[in-house]
Amino acid sequence: MTGQVGSKRTRRQAAKEHRRIAAEKRARARRRSQIMLAVLAGLAVVGIVVAVFLLVRGGADGTDSLEPGTASTAGATPDATSDGFPPLPEGADIGLATKPEVKAGTGDITQLNVTTLIAGTGPAAESGKTVDVNYVGVTYKDGKEFDSSWDDKQTYPVTLGSGGVIQGWDLGLLNVKEGSRVQLDIPANLAYGEKAPAGYPSGDLRFVIDVLSVE
Repeated sequence: MTGQVGSKRTRRQAAKEHRRIAAEKRARARRRSQIMLAVLAGLAVVGIVVAVFLLVRGGADGTDSLEPGTASTAGATPDATSDGFPPLPEGADIGLATKPEVKAGTGDITQLNVTTLIAGTGPAAESGKTVDVNYVGVTYKDGKEFDSSWDDKQTYPVTLGSGGVIQGWDLGLLNVKEGSRVQLDIPANLAYGEKAPAGYPSGDLRFVIDVLSVE
């Protein structure tokens, strides 16, 4: 009987020791889980701080924070100015959005002179095609402006070779590419003449013309 009691006591002690060891293991496991959760939370906070820092620094540097597969629109050419005029061709030089300052010429004009101020990359104007233009016209000798499509905020369509405009335009706009700005120095004989009809400028003329479309 004594042996049985002793045996039971030994088993109870062993079971108690087993429960103690199991409890310690569970406690250690909980501590490890808590430590891991704390580490993960810390990493998440660091990631958020880094992301905010990069966004703030990107804004201060004037750069955009982009997601993969997106493209920055910084410096992109608009289709038109804020009021919708003039309507610029895709990819056009932003300079076409501003009215040019056209000054008087120097020397005498003996022939039509075409000077490219902004080179476009679109289709070239040909005889029979219609070009939509923006323009400023001044008298060559004194630079006095007599006409401008900018004032009315309305572009002007021209069918080349149809006789609807002065010869200086018909000839000077040939082969000019869409998106170009050209300066035409036109002698009087290719304009309205030395003695122009009432309402038209006489003598040599200078035009700065933007070719906005070629159809």
